Amino acid sequence: MRPPSVPADFDSSLANDPLRLSTFKLNEVDQNACLTLSPPRQYRPASMKRDLLVKSASRVVRPLLTAAVLGGALLVVAGPGCAEEGIGDPCIPEQEYNADFLGFDEKEVNIESKSFQCRTRLCLVNHFRGRVSCPYGQGQNGEAPPGGEPCTIPGSDTKIEGAKKDNGEFADTRRQSSVSPQCVDRKTDRAVYCSCRCADINGQRPSDQTFCECPDGFSCERLVTSIGQGNEGLTGSYCIKRNTKYDPTTACTQGECDKADPTRQCN
Repeated sequence: MRPPSVPADFDSSLANDPLRLSTFKLNEVDQNACLTLSPPRQYRPASMKRDLLVKSASRVVRPLLTAAVLGGALLVVAGPGCAEEGIGDPCIPEQEYNADFLGFDEKEVNIESKSFQCRTRLCLVNHFRGRVSCPYGQGQNGEAPPGGEPCTIPGSDTKIEGAKKDNGEFADTRRQSSVSPQCVDRKTDRAVYCSCRCADINGQRPSDQTFCECPDGFSCERLVTSIGQGNEGLTGSYCIKRNTKYDPTTACTQGECDKADPTRQCN
């Protein structure tokens, strides 16, 4: 039996391919519907399907929209969130299944919609540094940090390595394969989780748009001021964990996650 929010003409072959499932055309699923069933959060594909990716100058990435946000830049994978159920559930952004992806920047916000790890269908990365799946990062040559392990694609042994040019040289000669450790004060559980859109750019909730109610422990905060692509349905406020609002003057000032230091371990 199909989940009730999946249309009858849904391509069932997508169910065995999470990467195709999360990138099929937006109009194939009702944007106002929320999934009541989703793939297990711990399931991860063992390999990437490169035909679903596009190359950029520095790495292989999925097509993303660029937008301006409060305090940084926004990367958007189209489609709005839709429900309060599942807000705060853990999620791993799709970018982390790309072996060339070296991590997020704490000056940015990333909103991945159509996330089938989230009942809200939206995985929020709110001013977060590094990779969710590699809290302690790795060195320039891909070496593990003291007491830790090198970064890999979630659920596989595929190592994370910086993008290279056709001649085999690193596209980013400074970073090469380095992945930054997470910030102690903005580690995964405080900055990356399932969320939803709770108000528009003006803090209002017009009846012709879909919004959610933030549950206890969350606040509705404006994150997206403009996406610059004509889709204003993604601008506005999202539910974030209380007391985690980004402050550029204090963010990432309490040190980095360090496996060798018991006071700064981040699991």
